[in-house]
Amino acid sequence: MAHVIRDKEKLMNRIRRLRGQVDAIEKALEQGRDCADILQTIAACRGAMNGLMAELVEEQIRSHLLQPDRRKPTTEQESAAEGLIGIVRTYLR
Repeated sequence: MAHVIRDKEKLMNRIRRLRGQVDAIEKALEQGRDCADILQTIAACRGAMNGLMAELVEEQIRSHLLQPDRRKPTTEQESAAEGLIGIVRTYLR
């Protein structure tokens, strides 16, 4: 959990941007804006949420799987972790 506390301000800024995007969706719906504009805003919001998820999963892997006891991970562990992080990032695009 220390990595979340360390990056708290950065994460909070991402959440605030997400909240702004969700508010923009609500406002667009209230104003009866064009469906294509609303869908684009929803897609952007989804992308931002997926980016946040990927960042937190990556930190979880690095902080809790690679360094649970603060020993230097093996090259094999590092390679496996990087592969998993790449897969998660690709999945969340």
